[in-house]
Amino acid sequence: MKRAVLISLLAASLSGCSSVSSVWNSWFGDAKTKPAALETLSGPASGRVVWSAKGDNINFPLSIATPGDRFVVASSDGNVRALAAADGRELWRGDAGAKLAAGIGSDGRFAAVVNRDNELVVLDAGRVVWKKALPTPVIAAPLVAGERVFALTLDRQVIAFDALDGRKIWELKRPGEPLTLAKAGVLLAYKDTLVVGQGPRLAGIDPLKGQLRWEASVATPRGTNEVERLADLVGPAVRQGEAICARAFQSSVGCVNAERGSALWNRVVGGTNGIGADDQVVVAGDASDRLSAWKLANGDLAWSGDQFQLRKLSEPVLLGKQVLVGDFEGYVHLLDRDTGKTRSRLSTDGSQVTATALLGDMALVATKSGGLFAIKVE
Repeated sequence: MKRAVLISLLAASLSGCSSVSSVWNSWFGDAKTKPAALETLSGPASGRVVWSAKGDNINFPLSIATPGDRFVVASSDGNVRALAAADGRELWRGDAGAKLAAGIGSDGRFAAVVNRDNELVVLDAGRVVWKKALPTPVIAAPLVAGERVFALTLDRQVIAFDALDGRKIWELKRPGEPLTLAKAGVLLAYKDTLVVGQGPRLAGIDPLKGQLRWEASVATPRGTNEVERLADLVGPAVRQGEAICARAFQSSVGCVNAERGSALWNRVVGGTNGIGADDQVVVAGDASDRLSAWKLANGDLAWSGDQFQLRKLSEPVLLGKQVLVGDFEGYVHLLDRDTGKTRSRLSTDGSQVTATALLGDMALVATKSGGLFAIKVE
């Protein structure tokens, strides 16, 4: 845990260091500046809310799971629910038994979260079937795949458990960075490979044995001290075909070929949130909420826009040739994928958009107040 760092504590303890101040200011913005005013829009709506549901507050890094025909969500107090994607109907509900620190991963049957006692909690159709204490804190949502549950700890250990009984199958410890970032990392599957963010690199791991298959860099850390060189990968990452793309904290956005385990391209850009992509472009916001899109094939800049500066944007998602991104007032903005121009906006419940997920032709948006809004684009 000596290598794990909370940015807020780091900034407080090293407030005299200009490099920390620049990280702090670029992350949270200058308190004297105001968020950009919303544009006046006159065109037709390019999306609609098809159903909504209310849950409890979300004050932790929620990742919405999308197994099969359902969304699986959780709230800060430990409630876990599966909702039918078509109409929001509740399929099952469970209670993890404590407030949550990370979640949620699901394969449709099993759902996994991490509580504030640092226990990995696994539910089967809403019923808790086992709990396991983890060696170091976890912020990234667990991954459930192949009847296994994978956890990525704050010091970037990867631990695999049997989904049926909680038996630990393997753990992978690798030489880490001097500092690690207290934000949700990257943990996803590519065919028969587990893909994990470790520092500024993506690592491909054999999910059966826990052995390293390949690794490729998304960023090249630069700086005169460990704080400036902090370039952990931030979730969510996105997969498009053989490409997996991710954001390195305050450093760059880049893609790797997961079939070959080699870097494709990266572009230097600051920012702290995850990214979105489709088969044409990769979209990300920077530290001031300027959005940029790069061509997936080669990393060439497609467009950039600053109409949402300092609006505390969520990670973007791409659906039906539109970019959907939420802000601190609960608005969901719909942009033209090819130009970056705002087409329309939808309101939710007025609280900050904290998570988004795609399933088929629908996006689910979660707000800090616990609102869930399923959106389709026109």
